[in-house]
Amino acid sequence: MKVERNDLALTVDLGSTGLKVGLVTLDGRMVSWRSATLPTNYGGSAGTGAARQDAAAWWELIEGASAGLMTTVDASRVRAVAVTGQYASVVPVDELGHPVGDCVMWMDTTGGRTVRERVGGPAAGYRPDAAWSFVRRTGGAPSPSGADGAGGLLSLLTHQREVVERARWLLEPVDYLVMRFCGVAAATKASMVGWWLSDNRRLDGFTYDQRLLKLLGVEPSVREKLAPLVPFGSIAGAVTDEVARTTGLMAGTPVLAGAPDLHAAALGAGTTTLGGPGHVALSTTSWVSAPLARKKTDILHSIASVPGLDERSYLIANNHEIGAKALEWLAGALGPPDGGNTGPARSPAPVDYDAWTAEAGQAAPGSGRIIFTPWLAGERSPVESHSARGGFHNLSLATTRPDLVRAVLEGVAYNTRWLAEYVEKFAGASLAPLRLLGGGANSRLWCQIHADVLGQAVDQVAEPTVAQLRGMALLAGRTLGVVEAGEVDSLVQLAGRFEPDEAAHEAYGPLYGEFPGLLKVQTPMFRRLQRF
Repeated sequence: MKVERNDLALTVDLGSTGLKVGLVTLDGRMVSWRSATLPTNYGGSAGTGAARQDAAAWWELIEGASAGLMTTVDASRVRAVAVTGQYASVVPVDELGHPVGDCVMWMDTTGGRTVRERVGGPAAGYRPDAAWSFVRRTGGAPSPSGADGAGGLLSLLTHQREVVERARWLLEPVDYLVMRFCGVAAATKASMVGWWLSDNRRLDGFTYDQRLLKLLGVEPSVREKLAPLVPFGSIAGAVTDEVARTTGLMAGTPVLAGAPDLHAAALGAGTTTLGGPGHVALSTTSWVSAPLARKKTDILHSIASVPGLDERSYLIANNHEIGAKALEWLAGALGPPDGGNTGPARSPAPVDYDAWTAEAGQAAPGSGRIIFTPWLAGERSPVESHSARGGFHNLSLATTRPDLVRAVLEGVAYNTRWLAEYVEKFAGASLAPLRLLGGGANSRLWCQIHADVLGQAVDQVAEPTVAQLRGMALLAGRTLGVVEAGEVDSLVQLAGRFEPDEAAHEAYGPLYGEFPGLLKVQTPMFRRLQRF
């Protein structure tokens, strides 16, 4: 039966704190979706710095959500399965794809000491030969903190060797979920980018680099546990009979190779064209990205171009460890606007953006000259500092609760501007008007604050919470031949454009002028306090 544009893809977006499963037409129109929250265990046997999740629980949630969604449509209309999500994490699985240990999350730092022992040194934290080898081939290098896929791999090898021995495959989360759907272990240079193990100077090669594996100390028996590399956007396998029974999908439905959330965001925001606008993700984490024609690295500011949406281009990669999560933290700490308390700051309860926006709107731009620094989980770009922590600055007895709420929105926008300035230098071009997506982009006030802080127009992507689900459906449409690569951007709808208010931009100027320096002057204090 011929595939049509109004046929469907079942798409999955595995975030760090939440999971979404949706049915989307192959030309990017959302039909329906479901979501669930995901807890993270910050303790565990690996000790301080651990951050783990139960990967088996992800699959149970996906099975349930998929089964529910499939009762609403004819299964024959679903022509593909496409998975995106957080990356630079590690899931150890057996030969069937079932986890044999917890997922080591991207923010886990328990492998940091081993990374430093193997590649650490005086050159920005690296041995010169190691830094040159990694950056020249991959565009980046393993984080000395251990907070990436390379660090997660070394954490397992150092602290949980028995888990590695039980595992047949060591997979990225998206590649793990693809294997659960189709039974095939497959990865791409894009999905594995946070492990820094492939030569990305050419995008049409599909092998791991032996020099990099040796530098990281990955022995041959472990190298055999890395999933074979396949092209981005290719079909990895087909839905198995068992998965068809538990999800309602038809057996044999094509399953695409997994894609990082960075790539799904570019597709879902309609920012896939060289020389076009860039996008800002206001999700649990945050980033500023756009396509780039070549491999390039700014190691001092943790910005690189990584394998992109095809074998001819790259995407700019960077990361704020906290984005819209900052407002979720505040909601947990202060309680809802109508009183009460939602519990600890780590509570993953959904944020009522309308309620919090209404409260923030009671404060004037600048929030009574308060600055909030959103480095609640450290910072990665444009300055890597895993000791950094968040804070409110310049509080007084006149400070109100609306001031605090608005200051959080503004602090995240200051962080966006700080990073965007470096990213535009990296790209060698303006990325305006930036397109905003992610849960935080639901707030019209937050979009306007970004325009005012940046001093330039920004666009709000329609249905920004599910933009990455839409992006994966568009990728499926491209793979199945019903959507042309060149028309993806035109298929993405925008909810509105926000022009900067001159008076607000002037009010933010002095506050932003202080913002970057706060990290520099406070870093010694952060380090001292964290020695206790």
